[in-house]
Amino acid sequence: MTTPQYHQAATRIGQSSANLQLIAGVVITLVAVSLGGCGTSQTPRRVEPPPQPRLETAATSPVRTATQQKLINEADALAPLAVTELGKKFLRATEALPAVASRTVYRDDNTREYFSPSEAAALAEERRKKLASIELDEYRFYYTKYGSPLAYLRALELASGYGLTEVGKANILDFGYGSIGHLRLLASLGANMVGVDPDSYLNALYSESSDQGSVAAAGTVYRGAAGSVTLVHGRWPATAAIAQKVAGKAPYQLIVSKNTLKRGYLKPERRAPKNQLIELGVSDDVFLKTAYNALSPGGLLVIYNLAPKQAAVDKPYLPHADARSPFSAEQFRKAGLEVVALNVEDHEFVRQMGAALGWDKNDQGEVVNDLSTNLFAIYTIVRRGSE
Repeated sequence: MTTPQYHQAATRIGQSSANLQLIAGVVITLVAVSLGGCGTSQTPRRVEPPPQPRLETAATSPVRTATQQKLINEADALAPLAVTELGKKFLRATEALPAVASRTVYRDDNTREYFSPSEAAALAEERRKKLASIELDEYRFYYTKYGSPLAYLRALELASGYGLTEVGKANILDFGYGSIGHLRLLASLGANMVGVDPDSYLNALYSESSDQGSVAAAGTVYRGAAGSVTLVHGRWPATAAIAQKVAGKAPYQLIVSKNTLKRGYLKPERRAPKNQLIELGVSDDVFLKTAYNALSPGGLLVIYNLAPKQAAVDKPYLPHADARSPFSAEQFRKAGLEVVALNVEDHEFVRQMGAALGWDKNDQGEVVNDLSTNLFAIYTIVRRGSE
């Protein structure tokens, strides 16, 4: 799907917060939190001493690629912000991420649609000859267009604070997943991860059989049953076949959406280009009821959104800068979902996270963005009743 999508390259922040606007003005097009009127307490924070450096000898230290080492370094930088066991394990699991060889995808520059090698080969010769060949390396495999997969830390910390203390054998759905990195990390902790997204870029990138299925346990932090990754490319729940695939993995103990379910994308306050907006393809009521049905009793829906500063009224409106939930407390309750936290500001944490990940600096290490004035976060959390 080309337009509209959950989040196109120029319209997502979050993982993209590190790339798009935060690297060129903190999230120029996207860097996933919902609910109604209860602004409840946040996960308790405490400042911990920096982690001790890992002692590895030349004989025991594994040979890592630059991308593997970058992820481990980011995990170390974020470690003082992790206050739950789940968050700490999520970061430490970076040690077990495998190296990945570069792969080739194809792009139609007119439609902005991407194709895997097999998809490109199936096209008519005339169209196939017009495709541009693009090599995507290991960095793109883990970071795609949207930035560090470790930016999911806060959403997981919140889920853990509200009851999801372990993910072993849990079923977790990511609506608008954007990158396979965090899915593999959680799968290495025993979770059965389902990522749904209509972006053809992701479908083309993650087209090899090894990208899905069972994931080996991150032995340093988890020794239980293996988890898994399932990728579903299409619109959920608007497309019946996609809805059926997602339902086949239910019930979910957690549905998470990061930088996708934003009020600015779904219900912009001012005019914006259509390709910067999201159309769910179903009514709010249908979407929320589908989410309710997909959740297990007691299961959580966590919406965590990062955003830059909104443009002045005399400047073009930035849909991605309105990080509030697109759904009201009344709508959540109508669907049977208990509102745990609605539109809670989380600016302090995300700025610490952004600084740890270097979102305020350019490639030369120069400070180019003031995160205190150009990075914000809002989350919403709802729960299906225990019944």
